[in-house]
Amino acid sequence: MYIVKRDSANPILNPAVEHAWEMVAFNPSPVRTGDTLHILYRAQSRPDPLLNNTGISTVAIATWNGTHFGPSRQLITPSEEWDKYGCEDPRAVFFEGRYYIFYTALGGIPFGPTNIKVGCAVSDDLVTIAEKHLVTPFNSKAMGLFPERVNGKIAVVLSAHTDEPPSKCGLAFADKIEDLWDPVFWTEWHGENYESNLLNFLRKPADLLEVGAPPLRTKDGWLLIHSYISEYHNGSSRTFGIEAVLLDLHDPHKIVGRTENPFIVPEEAYEMYGMMPNIVFPSGAELRGDTLDVYYGGADTVCARASLHLPHLLDAMKPGAKSRFVVRSQENPILVPKKENAWESKLVFNPGAVEIDGIVFLLYRAMSDDNTSVIGFATSSDGIHFTRDAVPCYVPRTDIELKKGSPTGNSGCEDARVTYIDGRVYICYTAYNGVQPPQVAVSSISKEDFLAKKWDAWTLPVLATPAGVDDKDAGIFPEKIGDKYMFLHRINGF
Repeated sequence: MYIVKRDSANPILNPAVEHAWEMVAFNPSPVRTGDTLHILYRAQSRPDPLLNNTGISTVAIATWNGTHFGPSRQLITPSEEWDKYGCEDPRAVFFEGRYYIFYTALGGIPFGPTNIKVGCAVSDDLVTIAEKHLVTPFNSKAMGLFPERVNGKIAVVLSAHTDEPPSKCGLAFADKIEDLWDPVFWTEWHGENYESNLLNFLRKPADLLEVGAPPLRTKDGWLLIHSYISEYHNGSSRTFGIEAVLLDLHDPHKIVGRTENPFIVPEEAYEMYGMMPNIVFPSGAELRGDTLDVYYGGADTVCARASLHLPHLLDAMKPGAKSRFVVRSQENPILVPKKENAWESKLVFNPGAVEIDGIVFLLYRAMSDDNTSVIGFATSSDGIHFTRDAVPCYVPRTDIELKKGSPTGNSGCEDARVTYIDGRVYICYTAYNGVQPPQVAVSSISKEDFLAKKWDAWTLPVLATPAGVDDKDAGIFPEKIGDKYMFLHRINGF
């Protein structure tokens, strides 16, 4: 289990619109000079009507001042035939005394597989560019340099033939850095052992994966933060997400772990609205002790950052990690509908549970064929094998939960959360009459009456939230805090 925290300063960089070359600013890559943190990022100009209304991208740099990144200036600009229409999405690494910045080079319009390749700019100080090279002679958009040699070899991970599905992610190993911009090197890479150079972690052919941040060395393997776009080649149903894969330290061809789902998807306004809506795209990462900072672009418009606790992420990525946190009972489902009982003939689900004197009591939502919800009662000595009563323990009694809408519409007492405190059993449940918004109701019963199944002893329900407020999913804390009862609840729209 791990938690992702978006930076409170997000967006950490907004476009400086006073710059004609910076209508949008996104896809940042962090890099340091000493203790100073910079980001290199893609800055795209306003559309040019002479270039088919295409904006030209350059690589800009900005410095962190403690609250935000800035000011910004251009670092890599189009200057070669193979990047004259744009320099996009830098991945910067300080390697053996120099800064190597791999970027997407656009060499023609309209953009397509024949003119989208990887270039590399080399700098000694992040002030000037000493060299520029065309790296891939074939279609590719992203390349990340490993920050140290692997088994004596210079290593890179790349998105190969990105615009020619199915997408491929591969590894390449070189003896010297100059090999990476030698066409002969890539011809050999595409040779008879080509398939062995590829990493296979695409879930479906319709999906697209792209290299995100350059790999980071961890105790458990090389951590590769990457983009995973489900249904990319199906057009309108695309979903952008940020995921991670863990590669063996000594043989990066071996995948030793991965996240099963995206840990960042578009949720915030700066990720959902912009030049290209609903996009989060990772392009950089940095380790600060046990903290992993992930840098990404939001909606192809701004730069953002999120943080995770690295040990928790690594633990969750290992095979079998889920079983270490949760083990599902082999006896599942522990309850199923009973056709012979009309009140629970359709559905039984969303149970609340409480343990009293070594017995587990399950108060579960049961639904009849006319969609009326009541609360059923079951007991167990082991929390797995339950004996259930033939009658519900709690039924609708007041106007807030008695059916007022359609005769077959949803209504009743839903999804009870149970708490035992100070000698009483409390339930918070969703009261719904089919007309008014669902609301949180609270009722209680003494321990003695609860154990004796004196269900007429439940107190009349009291609404815990104001009338007209759509509220659900409440539960009372099992002890007072500062002499106050506390409870959690969910208000629709917040």
